[in-house]
Amino acid sequence: MSSHSAVSLPGDPPGGRRAIGVWGIGVSVYFVAVIFRTSLGVAGLDAADRFHVNASALSTFSILQLLVYAGMQIPVGLLVDGLGTKKVLTIGVLLFTAGQLGFAFSSTYGMALASRALLGCGDAMTFISVLRLGTRWFPARRGPLVAQLAGLVGMAGNLVSTLVIARLLHGVGWTTAFAGSAFAGVVVLVLLLLFLKDHPEGHEPEPFPHQGAAYVRRQIAASWREPGTRLGMWVHFTTQFPAMVFLLLWGMPFLVQAQGLSRATAGELLTLVVLSNMFVGLVYGQIVARHHAARLPLALGTVTATAVVWASALAYPGDRDPLWLLVVLCAVLGACGPASMIGFDFARPANPPERQGTASGITNMGGFVASMTTLFAIG
Repeated sequence: MSSHSAVSLPGDPPGGRRAIGVWGIGVSVYFVAVIFRTSLGVAGLDAADRFHVNASALSTFSILQLLVYAGMQIPVGLLVDGLGTKKVLTIGVLLFTAGQLGFAFSSTYGMALASRALLGCGDAMTFISVLRLGTRWFPARRGPLVAQLAGLVGMAGNLVSTLVIARLLHGVGWTTAFAGSAFAGVVVLVLLLLFLKDHPEGHEPEPFPHQGAAYVRRQIAASWREPGTRLGMWVHFTTQFPAMVFLLLWGMPFLVQAQGLSRATAGELLTLVVLSNMFVGLVYGQIVARHHAARLPLALGTVTATAVVWASALAYPGDRDPLWLLVVLCAVLGACGPASMIGFDFARPANPPERQGTASGITNMGGFVASMTTLFAIG
């Protein structure tokens, strides 16, 4: 079934250059948040040395960060529906910049944990806000592609972590690398305050009561009743965590310590995950925008391919896998992020504008709960 790409729905935002500019500012906030979120992935071994912790304690960093992130998804969705994108993004930038700066100067394990929790709070406020911004500024028919592009920009942030933060760590040291990266948060905060607007003129949302416990219960219950919201959450749950866990914490140790690769080669493979994600994201976005019936087959196909390749890598005879198999593994893991974005394309059309933030929060919670559970299981 093809999507009706030429159809403009009543009340559709106009899109255009201004929409791209405003949305670009919101996405730049998400870009920086992803850099901060994934910076621990390339610094895992350095963090273990700096704080004198073992692998189990090291995983606590990511588990705590994901626990905070997942736990805040529905509250953040409610905040976005109630306060608007600009206010929520402003709070988010302040929190994740403070967290990254605190992590730079942490000298103890406890201080570092607190900093990562603060970073997780701010990070949790970004992606749902960016999705909401897209629905306010672009026509509905552009929704799948806009969402995939947001995810692509986020993966570009992951690429910066892999290429830049890793080199800074070994060039200028822990404190300078993390404190210097925190400056990016200040830059996007200024852009956000000066130029970002919640919606174009003439497309103001209808007044809606946003206060009280009754409003909270009504928003959550109404969003959850929609089959599209529940399906979106489970799609996100099953597709996001393989790549998230690999990039967030265990990819570098797995490739260096378990597979015996050099840090340089491991970094190239992590970069491959990101590049694969960006390429597949563009392909999936175009396919879903034109053929909505392809959503579920794409998601299920990605899950199947990921399971088959991981099983092959773990069952391969000998102590180490051949490089070609690791390349295939990383290329397939790159498809997990774009597949998880399909979850939002189930939830978005199923909910009216005043519930978009809440529905997106429920959907987004799925993948991060799965990632957190996987980190707990690995130990």
